[in-house]
Amino acid sequence: MNVNVHNINMHMKRYNIGAKEKVIFLHGFTGSSDTWKEVITYLPSTVEVLTVDLVGHGQSSKPEQIKPYTTEEQIEALHELLLQLKWSNFTLIGYSMGGRLALAYASKYPVAKLILESSSPGLASEDERVKRKRADELLAERITNDGIVSFVDFWEGIPLFHSQKSLSLEKQQKIRAERLAGSEVGFSNSLRGFSTGVQPSYWDKLVNIKNPTILITGELDQKFYDIAKEMQKLLPNCHHKQVNDVGHAIHVENAELFATIVKDIILKEDE
Repeated sequence: MNVNVHNINMHMKRYNIGAKEKVIFLHGFTGSSDTWKEVITYLPSTVEVLTVDLVGHGQSSKPEQIKPYTTEEQIEALHELLLQLKWSNFTLIGYSMGGRLALAYASKYPVAKLILESSSPGLASEDERVKRKRADELLAERITNDGIVSFVDFWEGIPLFHSQKSLSLEKQQKIRAERLAGSEVGFSNSLRGFSTGVQPSYWDKLVNIKNPTILITGELDQKFYDIAKEMQKLLPNCHHKQVNDVGHAIHVENAELFATIVKDIILKEDE
């Protein structure tokens, strides 16, 4: 289903419409709402699920202009979508890039609970942001010049996804197919408009996020484990859960366990 928000067609899928609990899933860079399919199969029918293809990804619009990809524009597009659906009192879940958007959204608008998988508030220092922005611009140029197949070959080989090489061949092929379904314009503009180097830093806003926040990281992803520990010191109402024997994409590497964690958080009133 496509919904027009701010002149952007946002593709979404809904499951268990009308159920009491409401959950929104936001995917990571090069992903789509399909990344959550296996997780959803393990969630109870008492949970209504909304998955969204972020701008530049999946079946949502892939504008040539950079502005729709920027942090503020994506926050407002997501908010407008939720207003159209008349959704409130929901749990917002984001993975990696989607986690950065979820955190940015929760810093401006109310959410019942916030679950961030392998994510960050951006980069704290200007020097870090300048270096990362330069690197992301080079990557965006690489996508534009060399095409999706070449980029996906490269992306699959970065250390962040090393643990995925131990997954079944079938699962690896599904992940690759999802990435290959992307577009040069969508991915490159996503980097130019909403990369870690481009987005604002939210480190100084963490102290103001009062809703229950759960940070989930994988044992094999030391970088994001360390980031989560630093975030935990600043978030007023925060728990950190580490999942053994997985890396960055916990929901892909152990979907059933990830779903169990999510279910426990959603259904536990005092979490």
